[in-house]
Amino acid sequence: MPVINILPPHVADMIAAGEVVERPASVIKELMENAFDAGARNLTVELRNGGATGIRVIDDGCGMAPEDAGVAFLRHATSKLHDEHGLDAIRTMGFRGEALAAISAVSRIELVTRRPQDSEGVRVTLEAGEIQEMGPTGCRTGTSMSVRDLFFNTPARLKFLKSDRAEASACIQTALRCALGRPEVSVRLMRDGKEEFFSPGDGKPESAVYALLGRDLASTLLPVSSEGQGLRLHGFISSPSAGRGNRGAQFFFCNGRYIRSALLQAALEQAYKNTLLSGRYPACVLYLELSAGSVDVNVHPAKTEVKFSQEKQVFDLVYQAVTATLQGEDRLTAPAGTEPKAREPIPAKPQLPAQMKPRQDFYQTMSAQDYRAAMEKGRPAPVVESHTVPASPAPRAVRETELPGLTPPLFDREAAPRPAEPPVQADLFPSDREYSTQIPSFSSISTLSAPISGQKVVENPVQNVESSSIPDHKILGEAMKTYILVEMGDELILIDKHAAHERMNFDRLKARDREILSQRLLLPVPMRVSGEDEELLEQYGALLTELGFEIEPFGAGQVVLRAVPSDLDPGESQAAVEEVLEKLRRGKAPDAQSARDEILHTVACKAAIKAGWDTDRQELEAIVKEVLSGRVKYCPHGRPVSAVLTRKDLDKMFKRIV
Repeated sequence: MPVINILPPHVADMIAAGEVVERPASVIKELMENAFDAGARNLTVELRNGGATGIRVIDDGCGMAPEDAGVAFLRHATSKLHDEHGLDAIRTMGFRGEALAAISAVSRIELVTRRPQDSEGVRVTLEAGEIQEMGPTGCRTGTSMSVRDLFFNTPARLKFLKSDRAEASACIQTALRCALGRPEVSVRLMRDGKEEFFSPGDGKPESAVYALLGRDLASTLLPVSSEGQGLRLHGFISSPSAGRGNRGAQFFFCNGRYIRSALLQAALEQAYKNTLLSGRYPACVLYLELSAGSVDVNVHPAKTEVKFSQEKQVFDLVYQAVTATLQGEDRLTAPAGTEPKAREPIPAKPQLPAQMKPRQDFYQTMSAQDYRAAMEKGRPAPVVESHTVPASPAPRAVRETELPGLTPPLFDREAAPRPAEPPVQADLFPSDREYSTQIPSFSSISTLSAPISGQKVVENPVQNVESSSIPDHKILGEAMKTYILVEMGDELILIDKHAAHERMNFDRLKARDREILSQRLLLPVPMRVSGEDEELLEQYGALLTELGFEIEPFGAGQVVLRAVPSDLDPGESQAAVEEVLEKLRRGKAPDAQSARDEILHTVACKAAIKAGWDTDRQELEAIVKEVLSGRVKYCPHGRPVSAVLTRKDLDKMFKRIV
């Protein structure tokens, strides 16, 4: 067996340095965090040749005493932790006492520092962790730390560094994260003498976001704020229409420290589910504040990974805050580069007088001609309960949007006489969100003048004709049988009818209080499936049954489809099942809720109006109402359903204005 040796201190330091100092960006992170702990209000970071040749960090913090300047580079020497009890509630950015020792072990360092109360400062130079010179010097208040020739004594690490450009990019990104987490500190970064970014340090997160992330990203962000149970969350999230191709614009901070957290990331992206386009990711700058004892940052020397003692509460806070912000986003999607125009609230349309409003179930008992005849005789029309009305032809099933949202008046308000006994106010139609799935059958009761024996007049509670006010608008028509053209004031709104109707279907199917009805297929559809698909059907069989599918085994490698959701066109049944299996096979549904949503996505899409179809005017009106009311903004896959062209945009397009 080999002999066990105790490594020399300098070798142990070099090994430990590998945990803290991976590349020049690691040096910048540690030095900037030390400056924050020192109370700096202004910070300058300078890079040379990507950081490997030279890094300098200058701050106006509290500085160090001469006797502390040399001790600071010893391992486990720190001013931020005094005993083991301090680990229970860490409030500083650094605390391990390893950063300066690790950096000095693999580089050449020059430290110049002075406290405000001292008349002179101190200068210390080190090489490979050993102090070369130390003495008094004249300098301004604060600390200047210069790190040169990183990894000069560890060739194995030096050869793994990337190009100067790549290392500089990593340094800039690291410095930007540190600056973004401390809006109250002004940070300037210089690369080879050129300024890369500057944050004002006015304490306003929006100022830091604008200065560091740019106007284009900042203009798409929505403010988030929530607190409860000793937790506080504030910051910004991107609009679903501004999704990005990766997670590079997601910034999470815990008590001012930049962190990487799978928990926060999952809560954020779960809140965007069904509103963000597939393959796109939200951007965010979120600041989480909680007591120091509720989070453990002592997980890894880099201190970017943390553990929360209240993981569920943290997840719920982020999820609910982001969801509330997304639901409160009240604007149509405008073309890129334009700001959405603020809309003033439109007053609700005046309601009909009580004596002029038919009862809610009027259409279930008589025709419009019968009602006019009854009104002309000067008496209210009685309403017969549906179970006593003579049998009528069976109702036919129709799509949701076949029923109009509004119908022209059935009588003239001016000419109609006042009935002797005013009927109770009732709704002319169901509310905007509750579309009927059947056309009511009408009975011919032209001679009806009084309730039939054993029957009674049905009185219904008062309801509003419209659940929400819809701005005045005019449907101009369709473009390419795909986009609805709507004129509203000085705006031209284009609505993707398939995407909007798909969202309407999805919201209705997803509602927990509404049972999804199933329809039996006249001819069952046999399907050939793979072994993997059979396992998926067995795993999600109960869920598929709940959502209206009836699928049975039909021999080896085959199943038979006997029923599908009532909203689904039977001709689309096999394609819908195949699409559902493909989504489940690709792992897009990690849990039952996600699997349910994926199935409903498919049903809603297959049941929606298709681009290229001739669409009835009443169907178009129903879709337009949902979009203009703000209830439908994105399709279940996250695509926007509308876009806006203002009069100014059109005038510019045709060069009417410059």
